[in-house]
Amino acid sequence: MTPQNLCILGSTGTIGVNTLDVVSRHPERFRIIALTAHKQVDVLFEQCRQWLPHFAVMSDAVAAEQLSLLIKDAGLEIEVTSGLEGQCQAATFDEVDAVMAGIVGAAGLMPTLDAVRAGKRVMIANKEPLVMMGQVFVEEARHSGATLLPIDSEHNAIFQCLPESLQKNGATPGQDDLHRLGITRILLTGSGGPFLRLDPDKFVDVTPVQACAHPNWVMGRKISVDSATMMNKGLELIEACALFGTDPDHVEIVVHPQSVIHSMVEYDDGSILAQLGNPDMRTPIAHALAWPERIESGVAKLDMLGIASLQFEAPDRERFPALRLARHAAEQGGTLPAVLNAANEVAVAAFLEEKLTFDRISKIVEKTMSAVGHTDSQDLDAVLSADAAAREHANQYIN
Repeated sequence: MTPQNLCILGSTGTIGVNTLDVVSRHPERFRIIALTAHKQVDVLFEQCRQWLPHFAVMSDAVAAEQLSLLIKDAGLEIEVTSGLEGQCQAATFDEVDAVMAGIVGAAGLMPTLDAVRAGKRVMIANKEPLVMMGQVFVEEARHSGATLLPIDSEHNAIFQCLPESLQKNGATPGQDDLHRLGITRILLTGSGGPFLRLDPDKFVDVTPVQACAHPNWVMGRKISVDSATMMNKGLELIEACALFGTDPDHVEIVVHPQSVIHSMVEYDDGSILAQLGNPDMRTPIAHALAWPERIESGVAKLDMLGIASLQFEAPDRERFPALRLARHAAEQGGTLPAVLNAANEVAVAAFLEEKLTFDRISKIVEKTMSAVGHTDSQDLDAVLSADAAAREHANQYIN
């Protein structure tokens, strides 16, 4: 078997670490060509010692210098680069077959887009690029022949529930394809996060530690806060529309506290197909790495008899206004999803730095969306301009 050559964007984060865990179980199937990180020098150095990639990239230049010294002292022949240029180089290197896009936030936009343009097999775990300019990603994938495979547990579940004929080119079917094959609705499940039952009057007192304590999933701090506000689910709605060629009216968000059913697809004959599993990101990672085959992931088997019950309820949009804001952005399209995403990134960062109370995160996003507005275009220049304007406005409101 010829090994698949991998580039992992964001190898020191949750997605990157879990990807390397799955890869370690199948050394004959995969070879690590490039690893990238932001500032975690020691973690990336240990990964380099274990996996011996051709490239190691730090987005921070000072961190790159530190890593380069460690690599030199260890006698390793690994090229160390830095910044956005280095990330894009790693993602488009000729020898790379597949790219795991795990950089959190808008910072992952350009290397992920470049990987798509280069025709790579792109496994998208960072939802923000698809939120910002999903239509462009899908069009570029069709033009270059790239394969898009979703890593978000919800979108991976949806992909697994699609007919095999729609999976052949990855997750880029069109709305006509969905209708032709009798798909009437996508049911996007979410746990509701740690504050599903908390009195909203107490949101003002929520701490970053509390917001990051997800009841089911182990995730990074930013994504954990997004789950607590349910903005994560709103961003996933926009992502689902882009990946599966549908509109917001055909995507319904369902609160499912147990996180056992990861999403569902409804057909016009009344059938609903669901993908179930323990809440562990190694399942969708293993699925995408091996697709269309299956490999062992290291995830414990789901104990169906041990599940006491599966509960479902409608989301409370008063408690979680982020859902309303995200659906509005999805319906308007253009650059508004990029504005939503940028304002949310700024607000969440301020909350994690204890410069903003939890209850004000969505308020900052709504105020920014109203001030910046949007255009119908989703080309790169328009999206980057909207992103910059939103960040400026959001920071002004916070300060």
